[in-house]
Amino acid sequence: MKIKTITSILVVSLIFILVACGTSDKSKVSSSNENGKKTLRVVTNAAYAPFVYMDKGEIVGFDVEFISAVAKEAGYDVKVEHVGWEPLFVEVKGKTADIGIGAITINDERKQTYDFSAAYFLSVNEILVPEGSPIKSATDLKDKVVAVSNGTTGQSAIESLYGKNNSKLKKFKDNNLAIMELKKGGADAVVADNTVVEEYVKNNPKDNLMVIADDTAFDKEFYGILFAKDSKLKDEFDQALKKMLDNGEYANLYEKWFDYKPDLEGLKE
Repeated sequence: MKIKTITSILVVSLIFILVACGTSDKSKVSSSNENGKKTLRVVTNAAYAPFVYMDKGEIVGFDVEFISAVAKEAGYDVKVEHVGWEPLFVEVKGKTADIGIGAITINDERKQTYDFSAAYFLSVNEILVPEGSPIKSATDLKDKVVAVSNGTTGQSAIESLYGKNNSKLKKFKDNNLAIMELKKGGADAVVADNTVVEEYVKNNPKDNLMVIADDTAFDKEFYGILFAKDSKLKDEFDQALKKMLDNGEYANLYEKWFDYKPDLEGLKE
């Protein structure tokens, strides 16, 4: 009798442990606050100013305010966490995060593994060089040392021009490190999204850097919110984004951060 009782207690205890473990895993993703509003876990790479970056220990930027606004429109709260560029894709794919955000370009390769929202930002790669550099276009980057953030479209653009096995291509964890390499003379140029390099030059005039645009070499790109495949959130966020584009909320947020009006028609198309 005692043996049966002890066995029963052990089985019940084991069930409680397993249930508790399952609850802990799920809490890593969405949860509900005291008002019953679901809070989504959003992962990002907070080293991509002005879209996402750290300021006095807080994650800030255009994308942070944007994802909070569009989530609110869709009926959600969000908790944004810095995990890094490559880890954010792993977390979204593995569904330990609900959403990925951070100047993520929509492209065919990524769409094989993930779902994207409708486009919320229009961008293009540009070249960052020291003032007085002989580099005037992407053609001049041949045989030059180019620094990029690993896994970005800046890397893809240079590889498409000069080959994936280009020994002069230096890949870094983020754009900040790529720019540091340029400043210390370890690279001739950095290739990254136009807003990122333009904001850097504007905010760091003493570095004596300049930006070169080359529309013939670099295609236009569109950023999207990243979801796991077949996520039910996609349609809700698409509807919320459309409302923001139509009611002027998106344009107000855009002008707050960039001091000029967005190409709304280009995004809607």
